[in-house]
Amino acid sequence: MSTEIKTIFSPALAARFDRMVTLYPLRRSALIPMLLYAQDEVGYLSDPVISEVAARIGITELDVRNVLSYYSLLHTKPAGKYHVQVCTNISCMLRGGNELLAHCKKKLSIGNKEVTPDKLFSLEEVECIGACSWAPAVQVNYDFHENLTPDAMDKVLADYRSRSELSI
Repeated sequence: MSTEIKTIFSPALAARFDRMVTLYPLRRSALIPMLLYAQDEVGYLSDPVISEVAARIGITELDVRNVLSYYSLLHTKPAGKYHVQVCTNISCMLRGGNELLAHCKKKLSIGNKEVTPDKLFSLEEVECIGACSWAPAVQVNYDFHENLTPDAMDKVLADYRSRSELSI
């Protein structure tokens, strides 16, 4: 990266990105890992994040946005500390995915792609998280939760809430 560009990332993450783009035969191959690391540090993929990642790789911002539009794990708006993704694709739907989504909406008092007032949880209906054999399934950040019922989902949410209280 040129020394003329001022980074918005921590020195450690900027250094990681500088190294990461040298590890792949094509710099573009570092895009998704860089976006995930940037999102973890900043909280979401803002316009300045998108711009800097594109510059670091040597691609256009449009190229970055095209990738963002495909992956539900990447967010262009602030999400909760715990991003709850409820799968409602066919396998999950047949085993209660829609009911689980409705339960989460009621339990968290938010709708799809909304964030709780305390910023602890965000909720998103997603098409597939690749856990069809264990439907219905939910992904919270990078953790999978499978074979869920509304009662089991309540325990999952309570666990994340308690994790947050322990870190205060």
